[in-house]
Amino acid sequence: MTIDLKSLNKTQRQFATAFGENFQVEVNMARFTSSRVGGPAEMMVTAYSATELQMAVELALATNTRYFILGGGSNILVSDKGVSGLIILNRAKEISFRSAGSSIICMAESGVNISTLARKCISKGLGGLEWATGVPGTVGGAVVGNSGAFGGDMSDNLLMATVLEPGKGVYSLSVDEMSYDYRTSVLKREQGKLAPRRVVLSAELLLKPESESALRARADAFNEKRKATQPAGATMGSMFKNPQNYYAGYLIEAAGLKGYRNGGASISELHSNFFVNDGTATAEDIRELMAEAFHVVKDKFHVDLDPEVELVGIWDF
Repeated sequence: MTIDLKSLNKTQRQFATAFGENFQVEVNMARFTSSRVGGPAEMMVTAYSATELQMAVELALATNTRYFILGGGSNILVSDKGVSGLIILNRAKEISFRSAGSSIICMAESGVNISTLARKCISKGLGGLEWATGVPGTVGGAVVGNSGAFGGDMSDNLLMATVLEPGKGVYSLSVDEMSYDYRTSVLKREQGKLAPRRVVLSAELLLKPESESALRARADAFNEKRKATQPAGATMGSMFKNPQNYYAGYLIEAAGLKGYRNGGASISELHSNFFVNDGTATAEDIRELMAEAFHVVKDKFHVDLDPEVELVGIWDF
């Protein structure tokens, strides 16, 4: 759909000129989030390569425009009031492989779906990412958040991430420089700070040749376990990180909140660390449910639950 440039302000015209049909205004964010909630984005650019991703970030900086990189739309809760500034929808999906002795190094741009990549590696007889089959989100999000499941995580696979730092350019971070910990990294810890975030452009992952049948059996077992223990439907993934020595889902269930409902959102009967949109929920329904779980668990068990989900956009609090 072609945008009438005359209807745009100066900043919007600059993005429209640079990105053509890949630029939109007033975009419904619910279409792009796994929870299926969220108001309009003031502006959106879709980047189909790491080069376009870098261009969008650099133009945002040049025009003093706030930006947020959106991958698979999991692990975020977008406000009903929407998002001011620019959403950069990351669809950079180049993948390549090269030999490194007895191992294989996979280069994946940050917009690649991590589950799709895992399945592709399995089909090539390359092991290491089986834990990621069925995991929502992108390589970039997995690198930033140290995504993981079933005993594996990104810190086990990453060799190096190529990042763009506003004002400093493009450079590489080794796995040690990522300072990984449980569901966090040096890049994750930058969230919420005033300075523009560094952006992952691509990642190099270390894989090991293995029998395709063995890899597929392992991935299938993980997927069966996931289906048996996690709800289907519109969720954001795990709502809270597991506190030390506890499981967040166990604490929420023990607090009597399993199945608890607020508007169109409820705490899953299958896994209490998953909050489900029944199709009518608002972002505020989910946020209030999130706050209720936090406060009840704190009151009953004196444990502070740390959100794994990031609140994005315009909120009243």
